[in-house]
Order: sequence, then C-alpha cells, then structure tokens
Amino acid sequence: MRYISTRNEDISVSPSQAIIQGISRDGGLFVPLNTPKISLEELKDLNYKDLAFEIMSKFFTDFEERELRECIKKAYDDKFDTELIAPLVKLGEDYCLELYHGPTLAFKDMALSILPYLLKQSLKINGENKEVVILTATSGDTGKAALEGFAKVDGIKIIVFFPEEGVSKIQKLQMRTQEGENTYVVGINGNFDDAQGGVKAIFNDKEFVEFLNKNNYILSSANSINIGRLIPQVVYYFYSYLLLVKDNKIQLGDKINFAVPTGNFGNILAAYYAKKMGLPINKLICASNENKVLTDFFDTGIYDKRRELILTSSPSMDILISSNLERLLYHLDEEKEKLTALCMEQLSDVGFYKIDKDILGDFYAGYSSEEEVADTIKKVYKRFNYLLDTHTAVAYNVSEKYKKEYKEEDIETIIVSTASPYKFPASVASSIGLDIRDRDEFELIDILSKETNIAIPKAIKNLKEKKIIHNHNCNKEDMRRMIEKFLKVGGNND
Repeated sequence: MRYISTRNEDISVSPSQAIIQGISRDGGLFVPLNTPKISLEELKDLNYKDLAFEIMSKFFTDFEERELRECIKKAYDDKFDTELIAPLVKLGEDYCLELYHGPTLAFKDMALSILPYLLKQSLKINGENKEVVILTATSGDTGKAALEGFAKVDGIKIIVFFPEEGVSKIQKLQMRTQEGENTYVVGINGNFDDAQGGVKAIFNDKEFVEFLNKNNYILSSANSINIGRLIPQVVYYFYSYLLLVKDNKIQLGDKINFAVPTGNFGNILAAYYAKKMGLPINKLICASNENKVLTDFFDTGIYDKRRELILTSSPSMDILISSNLERLLYHLDEEKEKLTALCMEQLSDVGFYKIDKDILGDFYAGYSSEEEVADTIKKVYKRFNYLLDTHTAVAYNVSEKYKKEYKEEDIETIIVSTASPYKFPASVASSIGLDIRDRDEFELIDILSKETNIAIPKAIKNLKEKKIIHNHNCNKEDMRRMIEKFLKVGGNND
C-alpha cells in the first residue's frame, strides 16, 4: 500500500511514513492509493482485536504481523471498561454504538489508544532517531485522548491547542490536569477553526519545519488528518455490523444505515472507507448541530465557511472547516487531485467552493437545533431510561428526520455515540428536567447519577481532585512562539 497526497499524486509515501508525517508536505492529506476489499464471511466470528488486525493490516502493509498485533494488544486492553470495547445497545428500533468506554470517555480513544504504538513502530521501521512533536488542535475530545495516549511515551512530545471558550468545563479540566512531562496544553483566544488553522499553518511553514528538523524534531499530528488515526476508526463500523449479524438482527449482506455526529468529518469518513471496502452501508447520515456547514454542503454542493461560528451544547462539533472533507472530495473526483487542490485553494482565498452535489449520493445530511437536542435527550431518557450526550442526541435526531423523509422498511440504523453524557452534565441534566441553577459541574454529575442510577465513570469522578498543571494561553499568531518555548529552541526557551 502507498499513500498519496490529495493535492499532488506525485507525492507517494509508505504507510509508516504517512503516519510519521501526519500531513503531506504540500498541505494535502494522505489517502490510500487504492481501497482494499475485504470478505465479511471471513470476519464474522472475530473479536475486536482480531478484527482490528484484519482491517489495519490491509492499510499498514509495511508492519510485520507480530508488530501490528502487538500495537493492537497494547491499545485495546483493560484501559477500556468493557471487553467488547464498543458495545451495541438496542434503543427501540435503533441501536446505539457506544464508543466512549475508553480512558477519556470519548470515541477518540478508539483510535488514539493505538496511534502512539503505530507511531513508535513507524519510527523503528524508518530508522528514525529524531524526537517527534505531536501538534494537535482540538474541539474538546481529541486533545484529552491524544494527551492520554502519548503521555510519558519516550521520544515523543505532544502539544495540544484548544479554543479557550469552545470546550466544556469537564473537557477543559481533563486537559489542564494532564500529567506527563512530555505533555503541553495551550488555550487559544479564539474558536476551534482558529486553533486548527494555526496548526495547519505551522505544518505548512516549510522554514519552521526545517528549523525544527535541524534541532532534531519531527512534526506529526494526532488529529484525524493523520491516517494512523483515521484507519483504526474503520474497525468499529465493521464490528458493529457483525454484532448485528451475530445477534441475528440482520443477515450477512443486508444493508444498514449509520448516523454519525459530524464536525471535522473524520468519523463519518471512516464509515465511508468501510463502505468502499465492502461493508453493506445503505446511507451515511451526516448529523450537524447549528453550525450546519456540512448540511448545506450536501444539500447544495456549496461549502461556505463565511458565517459566524455558533457555540452550542455539542462543542466538539462547533467547526466551520471540516478538514477530512478534503479526502472525500479526492475520492469522489474519480481519484484525481485537481478538483481537490482547486477547492482547497478557493476555500482559503474566498471562503467557499462549489461542486456537483449529484456525486454526494452516499450521504444524507441534516442538523439539529439546540431545542431539538434537549428534546431528544429528554425523549430517549423517558422512553428507554438511557442517557444520550449532546453530540449523540444530534445524530439521533437527524436519524429520525431521515427516517421520516425516506420511510425505509427493514433497514436497521446504528447511531454512533461519541461521548459519555457525564462529559456534558449541565446540558444533559437540564434536558431531563433537573435544576442546574447555581450548581457546578461536579454537583451536577452527582445529581445526574442519583437521578438516573447510572454510575459515574472513574475518569470523571476523580477529576475534581486533580491538580491543574497546564495554564498556558495565547493568541493564534503566537502559537509558533509557544512551540519554540516548550521545545527550548530559538529565542523563546525561557
């Protein structure tokens, strides 16, 4: 397998090189040169770890079997609170795929538990002795999951930038209290797109990248722009489908829908890759909150970031520039990079681009208002005694809209649940009618648990007592200076 840039097919690297680099030197994203096909019959009896090997081995072809299996074994161990890793829960006619049983209570753990091991092995494969600097922007969950995964890993430092007012209090506290001398956390005075744009600009600053290289550092990424983060996410789409087969809910080969809460487009892109590999997916339901740039794109073919960012109760989706959409554009354009490069140039220069919306048929898109999110959490709790977090509620609500519009019979739908409801206690508690006035996040967590009889996860329960370690803050234009300070290079090593 080779990986090429979405903007220049002449740039071709091995899987391990793509993992190390994170982003192509031309600013494009790495995509597999071809999509491997896979036999569902051969996968149906596998557990999560064995299934992960069968899928990842098709993409990470320069890893020896022993090496890849060891990465998977270390990633999916007792840090997850269930042997299933990703349980499937029936809610009426639908199913909820719980991806929040890892150490940070968010779906990012599914890939960021393995990325550090993939990266370390990639460095060995390439005989690389320089220290890797993971540079990541987060809208909430990626940051903590990446910090947790890379903390105390020899030869790697990780620097996370997050929007100061664009994450929940719990998410912020999770990052601010992260232990590990190789971890650095910085709040940005701006929104997620400012943080993400700043990180991308640093990756594309050839002079700075070369400067770091001379100082024995390699820049890489833990965002879903890194193919080593994206491919592991493909696994749980196959896994959830095969769980339905095992439970005799569907027959092998039957089509199903996936409803995915979507911001940066990485999670739903992994589902698209699963479909290209042969997973029988009828429709990919792309669910947005009130920042409905993706909904408008799939409805009109116009991607237009020229709008105000709205801060919502689902902050991990408060995004106007969905980075992974670039990969989809590449694949839809008959594997040619010219349209992709042109669209990315137009987005940067004028703030929008337009394509033929008829090529977007694999997807249905919709959005949920804040009122609909709260109503959905309340309705699902009353009907099934089950708590949705705000992001999952967005997907549940949009899935209901899809079913009303298309009235399909005998097609099961899996709602992709991306976070524990305890990460957003104020929004969840108020949605089910609890009084949240004059109560802090931790009081609300206790009240929520007593009201619902749902145990508080350990990762949240112990958070209040943890010491604040990271208090850094800067403007977007000062991000490079902060990196120099942390790495003790240049003139900013005080």
